Parts: sequence; C-alpha cells; structure tokens
Amino acid sequence: MKNIQVTGFAATCLAMGMSASAQQMPPAIVVVEDARMRILAPTIDVPGTVVSRNEARLASELAAKLKWIADVGTVVKEGDTVARLEEITFKLLQMEAESRVDREQARVIFLRAEKARLEKLDQKNLTAKSQLDQTTSNLAIAESDKAIAEAQLGHARVSMYVTEIRAPFDGIVTARLRNIGERLNVADEVIHLVNPDSVEVVARAPLNTVNFIKDGDVLEVHNDYRKGEGSVRTTVPIGNPQSHMFEVRLNVDSNLWTVGESVRLSMPTAPAREVMTVPRDALVLRREGASVFRIKEDMTAEQVSVVTGLGAGSLIEIIGDVQPSDRVVIRGAERLSTGMTVQIREGDSANGVASSGTSQ
Repeated sequence: MKNIQVTGFAATCLAMGMSASAQQMPPAIVVVEDARMRILAPTIDVPGTVVSRNEARLASELAAKLKWIADVGTVVKEGDTVARLEEITFKLLQMEAESRVDREQARVIFLRAEKARLEKLDQKNLTAKSQLDQTTSNLAIAESDKAIAEAQLGHARVSMYVTEIRAPFDGIVTARLRNIGERLNVADEVIHLVNPDSVEVVARAPLNTVNFIKDGDVLEVHNDYRKGEGSVRTTVPIGNPQSHMFEVRLNVDSNLWTVGESVRLSMPTAPAREVMTVPRDALVLRREGASVFRIKEDMTAEQVSVVTGLGAGSLIEIIGDVQPSDRVVIRGAERLSTGMTVQIREGDSANGVASSGTSQ
C-alpha cells in the first residue's frame, strides 16, 4: 500500500514539474497578417508570353551588297544606322539625275527668255504668231521634263538614303540575319531589333472569361520565379472557333519581366463579390478540417475552424468566426495550439512567406 502511495506522489510531482517547465517555455515566434473583406472572383490560370510592343525584322529596300551590319547586343537609338549597303551605284545614279535636272533647268531658262522676246515682237507685229506658239509649247514640254528630272533626282536621293538601314525605335540588336558581303534583294531581312523597355503580356483565355474582364482591370501575373500585376490594355473578343479562346494584352512592368518569358495570368471566371479573406498561408489543414490561428489581445493563440471558399492568387475566402482586422498567423502555426503565448515578428508579410498550413 505504501508503494502505491509513493508512486502516486511521484506522479503528482512529475506532472507539476512538467507544468512548470511548460510555463517557462519561450513564446512561439509567428508572423501575422490581418483578415480583410475584399472583392474577389474565382479565377483560372492561363498561359501567356511577355513580348515587346516594338519588335521588327528590318529588311533591305534595295538590291545591293551588304557592306556593314551592327553586332548582336548593340544598343541603338531611334534613327541610328544598324546596317549599310554598298552605295557606289546609287551615288552614280544621283549624279546622273542631278545633271539631268541642270540640263532641263538650262533649257527652261532659255525658252522662257525666248518666249518673252517673241511676245515683245508680237506686240509690234514683228514676228509670226506660229513661232510664238511653238516656243510656248516647247517651254511647257521643257518644264514638264524638268519636273520628271527632279522626280528622278528625288528617287535617286531616296535610294542613297536607304543604303543605310536605320532603327525605327530604340532597341537592342538581337540577331544578324545576313552577313557582310552578301548580295541582297529587295525585302530581304537583314537584322532583328527589339525594344526591351516596351513590353506587354499576350495571352489566350477561354471565351467563358471574356465577360468578366474589361480594359483597365488589374490581373495577377506570375511564374515560377516572380509575380506581379498587369493592367488589361485591350481584349480581342473574337474567339477562335477551333480553340474557343480569345486574345488578351496586358501592360506590365518592363523592369520585372523579360521579353520571351513565359507567365501565367489569373483570369476571373465569375462576377466578383465581397468576402472575408486571408492569405492562403494562414490555413492549417488537419484531419478534423481547415482552421486558422487568431492572435488575441493577450498575445495568445486561438484556433478557429473555417470553411474555405473561392481563391484568387495568394488570397482565399474563409467562412467562420473571423472578423475584419483579426490578426491571423501566416507563419509559425505548425506547432501552435489554443492558449499558447506567441511573439509577433515584425517586418514580414504574406508575400514570400512559406506556407504554414500542414496536413496531419
């Protein structure tokens, strides 16, 4: 009987010691964020690509030999020369056209003077009327020939000008499509130019989402490496009959995204509504269901059971005993239980925080 009493006393002491040890444990470190009422809509992710709004394959406008071309990676400004053609043939054509204009100009000057002289004689009846008419006709023909010569000179000057292929916008040379010394024909592509500072996202979305977006709406844009936002610049609400998709274009930050990068867009699939939301990282998933941990004013944790609803990006709707501005744990909830004392770590947010939800 004594042995039983001693054993019971030892167990009581052991329990008291464990309770004291628990009370001496330091508070759990957690990161929190406020629950909020937000306007959300169910979304689906659709693939998209970052493209430049200014991208061109510049071609030759002449049949000539390629004399020089800019190196790949060269940064150019609008109007800078990116390729140069052999110009000697076009220089000779320009010289020929200039001489033809000078010749026709001299002829016009002579006939104008001759016409003025004959008009004075005609007033005194000292010349034949037919001679004056002939000179007037010759002058009109000479002026027409001069106009043709000037047009030919203009064409020769244009040809000389386009022997240099110039950048139509600021950009970077991304590819040399021909090599120095090659003979080019008209419309042969020579160089590829891209402006990396003028980007947008092009995506194709299901037709059942077209009624839930409009120009100016802000959508989430993300991939495996980063995420951001883009505003809808335009939609092309004419679906492809085979794919049942339509095109969406978004303005995005050129400092965040790179031309050619693959991304995903979160597209709404139903009208938006106001719901209670928390970051997805706040959810704790266990056998008994989903819950969140709310931090009370005395800095203790309280587990609250919730039902999840629609999700949009990093946010999710919850239904339960959670009020706006309640502080919910988004990191550090794995080992929490109701009544535990916590310490809030400042300076962190839901962005970039690892998920605290666990399945047990």
